[in-house]
Amino acid sequence: MATLSPHLRQATPVVVDHASGCEVFDADGRRYLDFTAGIGVTSTGHCHPTVVAAAQQQIGKLIHGQYTTVMHRPMLDLVARLGDVLPDGLDSVFFANSGSEAVESALRLARQVTGRPNVVVFHGGFHGRTVAAASMTTSGTRFSAGFSPLMAGVHVAPFPNAYRYGWDEAQATEFALQELDYLLATISSPAETAAFVVEPVLGEGGYVPGNTAFFQGLRERADAHGIVLVFDEIQTGFGRTGKYFGHQHFGVRPDVITIAKGLASGFPLSGMATSAELMSKVWPGSQGGTYGGNAVACAAALATLEVIEAEGLVDNAATRGQELISGARASATAAIGDVRGLGLMVGLEFTTADGRPDTERASAAQKLAAEKGLLMLTCGAHMNVVRMIPALVISAEQVAEGLAIWSDVLAEV
Repeated sequence: MATLSPHLRQATPVVVDHASGCEVFDADGRRYLDFTAGIGVTSTGHCHPTVVAAAQQQIGKLIHGQYTTVMHRPMLDLVARLGDVLPDGLDSVFFANSGSEAVESALRLARQVTGRPNVVVFHGGFHGRTVAAASMTTSGTRFSAGFSPLMAGVHVAPFPNAYRYGWDEAQATEFALQELDYLLATISSPAETAAFVVEPVLGEGGYVPGNTAFFQGLRERADAHGIVLVFDEIQTGFGRTGKYFGHQHFGVRPDVITIAKGLASGFPLSGMATSAELMSKVWPGSQGGTYGGNAVACAAALATLEVIEAEGLVDNAATRGQELISGARASATAAIGDVRGLGLMVGLEFTTADGRPDTERASAAQKLAAEKGLLMLTCGAHMNVVRMIPALVISAEQVAEGLAIWSDVLAEV
């Protein structure tokens, strides 16, 4: 008799029967308010009628049309539609299935177009679980331990995590850029550095936003040395942060972005976007895949983009995100050392009285919240950050409900 791997541990005890919007229901009909969105995937909420209808219609026409064998209309239409929302100059797209694949495609592109072997990532970043992506991940050893040797050529520079260092943002940023320059002088020569790969907001690393000075510093160094600047927008893209893409908060132009998660409201679809000029330099035959650009996933993505625009979900994420972070700060107790985030990415870091990570209390709070009907997740190197990441369709009433449950949780833990 087959069983599921015991290492796929569930964050909550819920077995979902059905779901709608920001609510999930178990087999007994109990309702839960979902502040996980499938780790930022169900951007338009669970089972949005427009997305459901688009997927159902496509299933009856074409389920799989392998995109190096035949073309199909949903993928071609999606490319055209993405042209309306992608940053200026990023007008060439490659599709895959998962975030890890998108990151590896960006790495492959950067190495091929520059002819350089190395990549610089930033401390606390998460880029995936496949070998290359895990080699680039520094948000926790659990993602890369046990299958060494990892990919060579990856070097790690600091991210301006002010709370971790105990500094203000300006000090943390100055330190991070100074250390990046030192890395380029001592470990990876600019002439051998293909790319900087960075998240606008650290995801698994603890929901830590970057800042304008830091990202502008990366852009300046990338321009000076011919290094490809890659923003990993897999969790921050498609309205999650209150702008269409997270990097747009900082006025910095990327050379490449990677996308996934909220793009297709739960259907597996990822991609990489860059300029036609850079994409033309990728080696022939180096891009492909069996399921990338799946017809049903592309139809769902087209519907997702329609809903995001028609329902004003980017603005809603900004407004509801401000309510969420303000309410979380107002209810914070001495157990929480920091509340931070951007849009509908809010992290609450649990610390002990002497400032050390309090993993046990964070876990207890997350579990108690689930018992009370609010689903959340933890993250961070020590798993001591509880994160709130509801769907972009969340209402002011649901934000208030979630905050009320969270306040009750904090009173007990």
